[in-house]
Amino acid sequence: MTFDLQSLPAGWGRTRVDRVATVNARIGWKALTAAEYQPEGYAFLSTPNIKGREIDFSDVNYISEFRYEESPELRLRPGDVLLAKDGNTLGIVNIVRDLPHPATVNGSIAVIRPTGIEPSYLRYVLASRTTQETINMLKGGMGVPHLFQWDINRLTVPLPPLDEQYRIADFLDAETARIETLASRRDKQMEAIDELELALIVDMLSGRVKSGKGKLTGWPWLPEIPAEWSVGPVYAYFSAELGKMLNADRASGPDQRPYLRNANVHWYTIETDDLATMDFSADEASRYSVRQGDLLICEGGAGVAEAAVWDGRLEECYFQKSLHRVRRAGPVPVEWLMYWLRVAKACGVFEAEGNIATIPHLTGEQLRRYRIPIPTDGDSLVKRTGEEIAKLNSVRTKLRQAQTLLFERRQALITAAVTGQIDVSTASGRGIEE
Repeated sequence: MTFDLQSLPAGWGRTRVDRVATVNARIGWKALTAAEYQPEGYAFLSTPNIKGREIDFSDVNYISEFRYEESPELRLRPGDVLLAKDGNTLGIVNIVRDLPHPATVNGSIAVIRPTGIEPSYLRYVLASRTTQETINMLKGGMGVPHLFQWDINRLTVPLPPLDEQYRIADFLDAETARIETLASRRDKQMEAIDELELALIVDMLSGRVKSGKGKLTGWPWLPEIPAEWSVGPVYAYFSAELGKMLNADRASGPDQRPYLRNANVHWYTIETDDLATMDFSADEASRYSVRQGDLLICEGGAGVAEAAVWDGRLEECYFQKSLHRVRRAGPVPVEWLMYWLRVAKACGVFEAEGNIATIPHLTGEQLRRYRIPIPTDGDSLVKRTGEEIAKLNSVRTKLRQAQTLLFERRQALITAAVTGQIDVSTASGRGIEE
């Protein structure tokens, strides 16, 4: 997608990134490995550091002076525009306003150094919907989205007079700051809902026992349960099985069946819009099917231990090895285990047990041997708690929708300003609801 010169205001021109800036990126890692990171030294920014409104210099890796000096074109300066060019964060853009200490970037970030354009204005051009849509069309790579330096250089830039660039940047600084303040409030509201949800679950799992009146568990996050309850291993009350191992040779076999993987499972919800298929034999189909009421638990990755109950929305569905399928085999409903996992993960149980230097995992052996509280009235407790959590989820959904609208408003405002669709000397972004 390109800008139409006819639609730009009189006095505006059109150019490319490489005509108003230099673009540099790390070519390879020059044998640099994570083992070389130091407790202090020269900041080595990665894409998580540029995702916020301001660049985060507080949680960074550090490299040696030698590594910093060997790529002088990547030594950051105030006014540099940083663009994520790899992975799921591709297209994220930020600007270096201040440098608390010397810094450079890793191979996922391109350093765009303006030479004939106002830096903040260029930052907003790159963040506009038009440029982001262009980036989405250009990205390539084998499995991992990637934006080549050649493509960055040729991104189209609308070019108003310099004084207009300053006005647009100042306007957008003010208006996007207001939008992000509102978004921050929504984030805090979401955090409050998460805290309330966890409090509800802990209240249920502990049986609302008064301190000193119950049975001690030894868990700091759930120290007591009612005296009449017991504690037992998961395997005594549930059956658990890992799904089928993926086989690329059978991805196009004669008996294709839809299956769930960990990307489909989130807390309380299972997405089925993008189900993959694989050939299952009749015996495998019987063993790895899911039915209404089954609990599916993520075995590994960022979503480790996240769980949801299958509602039977599809006539047939199966599951692969990145998921555990848990079925009730006693007096305790599977939702009870799901809620226990919810609190345990929030307390860091699985990350502490897994190897977080790579990918945390919840193995079948770990899951089956966990000891959990066993209530005398699990079904009624789960029912009441589920109703309360459903109310919280309704509020959470509305907050997420509000966040989406805010960020859509932000990008629309940026796009309109950098393409001259609005006169920033008279415009205001105050159509946003406080």
